[in-house]
Amino acid sequence: MELSAEHLREKLQRDLQAEHVEVEDTTPNRCASSFRVLVVSAKFEGKPLLQRHRLVNACLAEELPHIHAFEQKTLTPEQWARERQK
Repeated sequence: MELSAEHLREKLQRDLQAEHVEVEDTTPNRCASSFRVLVVSAKFEGKPLLQRHRLVNACLAEELPHIHAFEQKTLTPEQWARERQK
């Protein structure tokens, strides 16, 4: 099973039809996998945070059992545009 940042980014972008995905490998010493992700997708429109996170978790269902720590931020395109203007 591949657990690279690039693999996760591609899968999230494809499966969630995301317009922007950032994946940071935060693994400190390579003894356990750790990632931080930012996903911007229109699929998040009208959904509360928990439902958004469930969509991401479902997308990465094969990978998550092998990841020690996983932090995610999920935004709609509108929220992403506002955040970038700050």
